[in-house]
Amino acid sequence: MAYKKTSKTRYKMHVKKGDLVQVVAGRDKGKVGEILKSIPEASKVVVKGVNFRTKHVKPRQEGEAGQIVTEEAPIHSSNVMLYSEKQKVASRICYTFTDDGRKVRMLKKTGEIID
Repeated sequence: MAYKKTSKTRYKMHVKKGDLVQVVAGRDKGKVGEILKSIPEASKVVVKGVNFRTKHVKPRQEGEAGQIVTEEAPIHSSNVMLYSEKQKVASRICYTFTDDGRKVRMLKKTGEIID
């Protein structure tokens, strides 16, 4: 599915592809899933199992049947929070440095380091 780019600027987002997040607003509030795709140009993310859309696909060749495909649509990154699998809680993030001087993301509620 092609995503419309709204502008040339890329927004700084607090989540990355592969992060486990919980939806905090909208129809799918409370659902937990992994980020499949990040779209920094629109500040949106595609979360596995969240915000399903149905798409009717026409047959392309003669004799082929049409299909109804369900797939995840993007949601705004402000509507998701990082989720801790151990503590089962969603949290904001802060940036901190490890002992070896590496900058990492950390959950504020649990102190769990993500990167």
